[in-house]
Amino acid sequence: MGMFGLGISTSAAAGADPVGDARAAEELGFDFVSASDHPCGSAPTYEVWTILTWVAAATSRIRVATRVLGVPYRSPAMVAKMAETLHRFSGGRLILGLGGGYSDEEFRAFGLGVPSPREKVAGMEEAVQVIRGLWSRPSFTFEGGRYQTFEADLEPKPERPIPIWLGTYGRRALEVTGRLADGWIPSYGFAPPEQVTGLRAQVLAAAGGREVECVYNVPVRIGDVGDAGDDGGVVAGSAEQVTERLGELCGLGFGSMNLMPVGTDFRDQAELLAQKVVPHLR
Repeated sequence: MGMFGLGISTSAAAGADPVGDARAAEELGFDFVSASDHPCGSAPTYEVWTILTWVAAATSRIRVATRVLGVPYRSPAMVAKMAETLHRFSGGRLILGLGGGYSDEEFRAFGLGVPSPREKVAGMEEAVQVIRGLWSRPSFTFEGGRYQTFEADLEPKPERPIPIWLGTYGRRALEVTGRLADGWIPSYGFAPPEQVTGLRAQVLAAAGGREVECVYNVPVRIGDVGDAGDDGGVVAGSAEQVTERLGELCGLGFGSMNLMPVGTDFRDQAELLAQKVVPHLR
């Protein structure tokens, strides 16, 4: 099996302890932690890049992944620089997850304009090209429809590869993922099992034999899902039931998973997953 990650919350509410959660995930043997990118909102949250930097500093082995960074929020050239720095300081532990940008309301609220779906995919594709170009080439010039660089130098360049994972669903975005990305991380809620196999086939067809890590992002709960206010988008039940269901999802072609414990008892859920579920999946 590939990697098993744990999704941590970016909540800044009283009692939330995302850095402690990440430390617990490392102690429990998870391979990576991930956090999502929603800077705008009335609920108190931390900014994702900053929190993952803090997490990396507070841990020693576990990898950190953005799940996923909304491309329109930050200049891709700056993201390339930020990523190289975090990767270097963390000893090569960054996974750079990118997406076209999910929430139009957030873009509007922050005065960023609202890209059309086509513009989002084009922007994501150009962002990957800009980031990879800056990581690998001196005096890099890129002339895209949304992003440009002019004889740009980024030094130092990454000493070891920084994987880029894309969270994508539409036909054109899946094609970009297969052609350019190192990994694909769809979410259970947006790409349920009955659809995800067909989407994965589109990624692999575009990959043309290139290896693309397929990582399923799945909300889980061991125990009574009633506690979690489930709306149906959660794999829940006893440890045995959750293991069996996740095993079926692995069988759809997912070598890796990002597990999102649902409910307020994050540490307890993480422990149960680490002890009773993940060893069987590995």
